[in-house]
Amino acid sequence: MASAIATPPYTLLGRFYDHLTQGSPEMNRVARRKVLGKILPRVRTACDLGCGTGTTAVDLARLGIKVYAVDASREQCRLARRKVRIAGVPVRVIHADMRVLSLPEPVDLVLSEFNALNHLGRKSDLLPVFRRVAQALCPGGWFYFDVNMWPTYKRFYPETRWDEGPGFCLAAHGGYDRKRGRAWVLSEWFVHENGAWRRYQERIEDAWWSHAEIRSALRQAGFSRIQSWDGTRIRPRSVKPRPGFDRYYVARR
Repeated sequence: MASAIATPPYTLLGRFYDHLTQGSPEMNRVARRKVLGKILPRVRTACDLGCGTGTTAVDLARLGIKVYAVDASREQCRLARRKVRIAGVPVRVIHADMRVLSLPEPVDLVLSEFNALNHLGRKSDLLPVFRRVAQALCPGGWFYFDVNMWPTYKRFYPETRWDEGPGFCLAAHGGYDRKRGRAWVLSEWFVHENGAWRRYQERIEDAWWSHAEIRSALRQAGFSRIQSWDGTRIRPRSVKPRPGFDRYYVARR
């Protein structure tokens, strides 16, 4: 078997992201309605942080909100721009790392859905990102996000996962270091390109934090009115929620 070609994180995951996460857009919409239902009508400008392929950004723009969509993956930004063009909505897609977030103007809402913050990969990055988010918000602006908690990594990351779809096959296996609060997934991709199958390897790292660590970082960054919910109270029942696996937050600057 040919040696795997190493690719930057999220290159192939970005390319096939929508196929692999088909249920996530509706799950995110349900959560958004529950948590932000009374807030969204007051929002005029927003930033979708860790926007992926741009589905949430398009949803917000269709509500008449001026949207900035930010992601560190060039591939996902490319796909987000294509999705925005097809939808015909005014979204500005920005290729940038959330750790150095800088927007053209302050916004009313920053949201980061589907555990995008976990992809920071280092526990120490959380507070700097929260501070950047606070700086990006208008006074009184809201910050909404969800994160995976420790049980997710313990339960799912050591498993071997197999997925396939149009033009690809994927075998993924991961692990975690509980002491350091870090996890990883090593993905072996087989992609059909130019009439042949090519093998790629992609490694993605996550970090997680306790509820107390997240609340402390939010306070240090200048947020108040912090509310949070276990995912079982927010996610649709159709996704078979389990208590303790994820958590949703909203905080106000």
